[in-house]
Amino acid sequence: MPLTPVKTPKVVKSLFPNYVWNIDTLEKEIYLTFDDGPTPEITEWTLNILEQYQAKATFFCIGANVEKHPEIFKKILDAGHSIGNHTQHHIKGWKVKNKAYLKDVEACETVYKSQMRSSNSEIVNQKSLIANFFRPPYGKITPKQGKSLIEKGYSIVMWDVLSFDWDKNVSKEECYNNVVSKAKNGSIIVFHDSVKASKNMQYALPKVLEHYSKSEYEFRGLNSL
Repeated sequence: MPLTPVKTPKVVKSLFPNYVWNIDTLEKEIYLTFDDGPTPEITEWTLNILEQYQAKATFFCIGANVEKHPEIFKKILDAGHSIGNHTQHHIKGWKVKNKAYLKDVEACETVYKSQMRSSNSEIVNQKSLIANFFRPPYGKITPKQGKSLIEKGYSIVMWDVLSFDWDKNVSKEECYNNVVSKAKNGSIIVFHDSVKASKNMQYALPKVLEHYSKSEYEFRGLNSL
């Protein structure tokens, strides 16, 4: 298992209180998130599984992937899920200067808005759907970058629980257990709708949905806040 913990320690959350790590609630609510899409077949499979459980989620899409697969991006919107900015080129903040990083984030936002304007879905007109949620690729972002994005109106969404679906050293059973052993009311959970993560994610996600549905949890998108 990697050194990065499955569940984000409280001390880490306390060091970055301006970032969103989980939703403070007593209600039975889980916040599923999917990074790195949209990806042909994988994202569409994910949307179908979520629909089976009447579950909503948040998709942190890479701008370049949205440009390649606009029809899948629109399916996310049409299904009423939330979306979030994951940069245009999936860049690592620690290795990029502030100006270049912000430019890449803004490029992704431009792509999003362009696709929304061209969509016929009434859902895209809902203000809550186009809230400026942002998740830094790899979770790597400098304090200066974070401050700049918050000043621009972004909510920086991190996570409470990592599934580690992308890690080839993590089995599909471990991926599932990572989630159900740590997630609780208000947890923000990270999955990936990518080819790299598909084996573990496609095993774990249906089981996670079934597990929490049996306990009468509701799966919500961040736009519901």
